[in-house]
Amino acid sequence: MKSRIVTLLLVVVMLSGCTGRNQSASEYELTYATPYPPMHPFSRADQRWMTFVEERSSGRLSIRPFWGGALLSADQSVIEIRHGVADIGLITPIYMKGGMHASRAQAGFYGGVRTMEDQVAILKCASHDFPVFSQELRGLRVLALQGGNFPGVLTRSKPVRSLADLQGMRLRTQSETIDVLRRLGADPVDMPMSEVYSALAKGVIDGVVAPADTLKALHLAEVGSYFTELRISRGSYPARAMSLRAWDKLPADLQAVLIESQPVWERALMDEVMRGQEAGYQFGREKGVELIPISAEDQRHFDEVAQQSAAHRAQSLSKYGIDGEAILHRIQELVHERADGKVLSCDGALVGEGV
Repeated sequence: MKSRIVTLLLVVVMLSGCTGRNQSASEYELTYATPYPPMHPFSRADQRWMTFVEERSSGRLSIRPFWGGALLSADQSVIEIRHGVADIGLITPIYMKGGMHASRAQAGFYGGVRTMEDQVAILKCASHDFPVFSQELRGLRVLALQGGNFPGVLTRSKPVRSLADLQGMRLRTQSETIDVLRRLGADPVDMPMSEVYSALAKGVIDGVVAPADTLKALHLAEVGSYFTELRISRGSYPARAMSLRAWDKLPADLQAVLIESQPVWERALMDEVMRGQEAGYQFGREKGVELIPISAEDQRHFDEVAQQSAAHRAQSLSKYGIDGEAILHRIQELVHERADGKVLSCDGALVGEGV
C-alpha cells in the first residue's frame, strides 16, 4: 500500500500539467480526484460544486480535477485521500474491506426510506449521535454525503421475474445487501462498480444490483438484458472528503466557503443522480433491455428478509466494540419520523471532521 501511495503521489506531479484545465492563477489550488469520467452524473455534480467554490471565493480558491481513476482507486480512496494522493476526492467507505465496520453496516439499516433527501438527513442525525462514524474517517474532513436511487437487479442472460429466480445467480452487490441475497439463495460478490462492465460482459457474474442510472452512466445496458425493478432500500454515505492536513492549510474564510458548499454539492448530486436515472431508463429501452416488475408479495418478502439481515449485521458489530443495535434502532426511528412528515432537528447539520 505504501509503494502504491508513493507512486500515486509521483503521478500527481506528472499529470499536473495535463488535466485539461489552464494553470490556475488562484491563491489556493486544490486537487480533486475521482474514478469516474467527467460526463458521469457524479462528475457533473462535482463540476457544479467546483464552479460554486471558485465563484464564492472570488477566484481565490480553484479546483484541479483528475478524472477517470488517474489518481484515485475505487476501493482504497479513503486511505489515498488521507495520505494526500489528492487534496479532495470521491470516497466510498462502504466498499472498504476493513476499518469501516459501522459505515458499511449502516447503509443497510434504512428499510422503508423514501427519498435521497431523507437518506442524507438521517445519516447526518445518526452521525451526530454516534461518534464511531467520525472515528472511522479520522484524518478526513467530509465535504458531502451522497444518497442514491434505489437499486434493482440487472442480469445478463437469465431474467429475474420472481425472488425464486435469484437461486444460484452470481450477483455483484453492495456489502450491505450480500447477506440478504445469500439468504434468498443467490451467490453475491462485492466488487467496485468500475469492474462490473467487464465482469458482466465476460460472464464472470450473472448480474449486478444497481440503480437504473448505471444502464447509461456505466453503459451496463450494453452487457445486460433484463432489469428487474425490485426496490432495494439503501442509505447514504460520506462520499466526498478532504485530507485534514490540506484542510488545516486553508485560511478560515476559505474553510467557510467549503462548509457553505456542502449542501450545494449534496443537492447537485441528488439532481444529477435523478437525471441519470431517467437517462438510464431511456438508454436501456434503446438497447433493448427488458424492464421487469416485481410482485407486491415478492417485494414484501424481500423487505422482511432485508430487515432480518439488518438486525443480524447490527448485532455482529458488537465484536468490534460498536453498538450496532442502537445505530439500527436510531436510523429506523428517523426513517419513521420522516415517513410521518417530521422535520428532523439535525436536518441542516453540517459535517465536521469525520462524518
